[in-house]
Amino acid sequence: MNLELRHLKTIRAIADAGSLTRAATALGLAQPALSAQLKRIERALGGMLFERGRDGVRATALGDLILDRARVVLPAVSELQEEAVRFAREGALGHRLGGTHGPLLGGLVDRLARSGPGAPVTTYTSWSEREIAGGVVAGRLDFALVGVCGDSSPPEAGRLAWTEVARDPVYVMLAEGHPLASRSEIALAELSGEAWTDVPGDGCFGDCFAAACVRAGFLPGCVYETDTTSCVHLVQVGRAVGLCRATFPATPGLVTRPLAGTPLIWRHLLGWHPEGRAASRAPDVLAHARTAHAEALARSAARTPATSAAIPAATPAAASNAASAALAPGLRPVRPPAGS
Repeated sequence: MNLELRHLKTIRAIADAGSLTRAATALGLAQPALSAQLKRIERALGGMLFERGRDGVRATALGDLILDRARVVLPAVSELQEEAVRFAREGALGHRLGGTHGPLLGGLVDRLARSGPGAPVTTYTSWSEREIAGGVVAGRLDFALVGVCGDSSPPEAGRLAWTEVARDPVYVMLAEGHPLASRSEIALAELSGEAWTDVPGDGCFGDCFAAACVRAGFLPGCVYETDTTSCVHLVQVGRAVGLCRATFPATPGLVTRPLAGTPLIWRHLLGWHPEGRAASRAPDVLAHARTAHAEALARSAARTPATSAAIPAATPAAASNAASAALAPGLRPVRPPAGS
């Protein structure tokens, strides 16, 4: 016979009661049944746990050892059960968010945490839009907060519901000492000789950017793909320029400016599984995401009229890509033809 939790409870009840008769009453058992059970437990443990006498029972040395362990194990198991029940209850009410890097995710976390202090909010971030969408499909995440270039389609478009949070013009990020930094807007063609920096991403933004450059009459040359901090540093020291969203936060040493004619648009999207546990909460989360976007714009590096308010919002989409970094993700190095 293997020792079980119910056996530890029986041993503790006998010790607390001080007699088999009183312990049987407390446990709702007949005294002979309790005596037989105790004998089976003692055989399994290899020795007597209690000395029986006319005045009741007293724990043996082996009994004291088992009781010491039982007084630790039983409360721990009870606490574990309470925590599991609480986690299951709160987990059903909580929010598991996935997104790429950027201020919108942090703003959404803050608003959800403030609106429901008792409901946990957890996050998962990745450079991969496909990974985030896949997490929602698999049920590991409740919501995906991502972005797409223009009207591009998302990963898992047929399995997830996507709704537009907002849309922004794509900005260029320059060192504050750059010759074009004083301009209110900059034509993409004026940046034809620049090196570029970006963060990773597996969406289509790199292709969209390259196409915009071709329409402007050039092909982008050197592209430094690195993390956000390094991208900002390369811009600050004048080594490169970068593309960013209008929500990019104010940062010392650099400025952001809209591109003339708005050649690139960024759509912020919220996605969820239509049959998932969080589907009924999507309208509330969407409202918080839109407010978080408005707050991010108010704190952005370039609070100009050419923000997302100037761009007509699309109707709620049931399709979208994913890439929600503060910097525009996934520029691919496109080299000019030899001799050009």
